[in-house]
Order: sequence, then structure tokens, then C-alpha cells
Amino acid sequence: MNRNLKLGLRRSLLPIPRQFWQSEVAQNTRNGAKSLSFMTDDHHRVRDFVVVELPRVAKPLPPEFIASRLGLSVERVVPILDDLEKHMTFLFRNPRGEVAWAYPVTVDDTPHRVTFSTGEQIHAA
Repeated sequence: MNRNLKLGLRRSLLPIPRQFWQSEVAQNTRNGAKSLSFMTDDHHRVRDFVVVELPRVAKPLPPEFIASRLGLSVERVVPILDDLEKHMTFLFRNPRGEVAWAYPVTVDDTPHRVTFSTGEQIHAA
């Protein structure tokens, strides 16, 4: 496998020194782990659920629906949604508080569409 990295600039490919890009990857990995440190197991459950359910349901997901499907209280789900949205990590809610966007999928119109192996289609962020 070729382990060289090149940057495309107009019609040229410029080599990026290995030490530089490996350092950047390592730093981004550390920063990524820090940015997710606020998430509990329930945060991950909620996030994973909405990413899977949005394409299946194809409409915004109210907190009550998320709570009932995950066996959590609405009082637990709403602060989790607040956290996920506040950290600009994974989701966005519409004015009614329903999850309309959970990276990488959205029920809002975008120029991008994805089709899953299950046949479900949805817009992508």
C-alpha cells in the first residue's frame, strides 16, 4: 500500500511530508476523543438510534418517540439532545424540538441523497 500523501493544487500533486500528516492525524485523533468525552452510554444510544431511525421513518423524531423506543424517560432524553446539539456534535432539532438532522443524515432537503443497502433513501448533510 502506498503511504504517501499528496495535496492536489490545480493541476499539480504536491507531496506532504509523512511526519507532518502523521502528526496531524494523531492530533485530530486526540482532539476527537476529547470532544466526545462528555458523552455517556445513553448519549451514544440516543445518537446511534436517531441516525438509524431517521432514514427508516423519514420524518423528524420527537423526543417522546426516542424515549419510548429506547426505554428512557423523556426527562432523560431531552437533556441528552440538548448536549448533543449544544456541542454541535451530531444533531440538530427543528423548532418543535424534533430531531431533523443527525450526521450524516437529514430529513431536510439537501442536494445530497443516500441510498442504504436496505433500500431506504434520505438526504445527507
